[in-house]
Amino acid sequence: MSTSPASGTPARNALWPVLLITALFFFWGMANNLNDILIPQFKKAFILTDLQSGLVQSAFYMGYFILALPAAFLMRKLGYKAAVIVGLVLYALGAFLFWPAAENHQYTSFLGALFVIASGLAFLETSANPLITVLGSPDKAAFRLNLAQAFNPLGSLAGIWIGQSFILSGIEHDETALAAMTEGARQAFYISEVKAVQTPYLIIGVVVLAWAALVLFSKFPDAATKNAEEDTGEQVGFFASIGRLFSKPRFLMGVVAQFFYVGAQVGIWSYMIRYGQKEIGLVDKDAATYLYYALAAFAAGRFFGTALMSKLSPNLILGVFAVINIGLMIAAVVLGGETGMWALVASSFFMSIMFPTIFATSIAGLGNLTKTGSSLLVMSIIGGAVLTAIMGFVSDQSDIRTSFAVVAACFGVIALYAFTAPKGVKVDSLPASSH
Repeated sequence: MSTSPASGTPARNALWPVLLITALFFFWGMANNLNDILIPQFKKAFILTDLQSGLVQSAFYMGYFILALPAAFLMRKLGYKAAVIVGLVLYALGAFLFWPAAENHQYTSFLGALFVIASGLAFLETSANPLITVLGSPDKAAFRLNLAQAFNPLGSLAGIWIGQSFILSGIEHDETALAAMTEGARQAFYISEVKAVQTPYLIIGVVVLAWAALVLFSKFPDAATKNAEEDTGEQVGFFASIGRLFSKPRFLMGVVAQFFYVGAQVGIWSYMIRYGQKEIGLVDKDAATYLYYALAAFAAGRFFGTALMSKLSPNLILGVFAVINIGLMIAAVVLGGETGMWALVASSFFMSIMFPTIFATSIAGLGNLTKTGSSLLVMSIIGGAVLTAIMGFVSDQSDIRTSFAVVAACFGVIALYAFTAPKGVKVDSLPASSH
């Protein structure tokens, strides 16, 4: 009978905690991709520019950036389980804040709510991956982590489905039609579009809060609740470890590459509906279908890319995929129309291995700096905030097609990171990733 190394508890007794933590991968996948629905919804309901609507992602990923290090600090001091509970409570609180934001018809209130949700996700993503590996026997850790990760794209698809089915109305009025309405009818339209988010997010908040209670009152193995400081090698303080990481140029370049990767991924998915509206003439509800195709391509690319890595260097694959995506972004900018839309969908296939590959190659050889290095890589997710806003600005100054030139530049940085990798650095395995 296999046992948990930390507590001697039979591994099968960790089944319930494994189920509870596996669900977290579903929850944050859902939250991330619901943002891609909120952008066109808020643009319509609040009459926003592309830059203003892109602030949905800016507020969201700012939460990751600001809370990543506090999450790592809490995890080191109080253990994984405490970090999970804090993350779930913040997630639920942010979802509940959607109700008063809709009642008050305040876009800035929604941005605040999204910041709170993302703050919770920073705790969840920092703790869930390592936690799932200690819930049971060590020889099954990789299996548990891969199984948990399988629920992340399911959450992403659920987020798109919830948004398409219960938030997007498919009703769109051009400026002429809006001007022809009475003031009362126009305001009623805006209010109905804003309030469409209330019930879905209320239900999400209730479910997530209930999940926090289940985690709180469930018995976990000792490894989930003990101090999570490094147990081997030279002990390095939290802030001292940050200082040491700044003397690792390859790691720092990895942080930069991750910043631009997340910006590219978030930018493509955030403006895909907008691209379909402008380039093909689809309504928001129909354009959202292309997000399903993109996520399916993303999942397929994960399997294909992982299989390739058994034969080829991860950095070589990363570099080639980045170059291919530069070409696809150029096609989206130059060709436009349905061809450009399919180029955006195809890019998800080649993005699929980028986050975990950059992550794994960046932390290779960090030793007892690995946990702190991982939290800095999570902070690089702020690329989704900065570059999505830049895309919105470019779109407002020109058009949505031209904004994807920003993404082409992002893939250029990733290609540079990949092709300048030092020879002989081995990466045994890629970490699971939600991005």
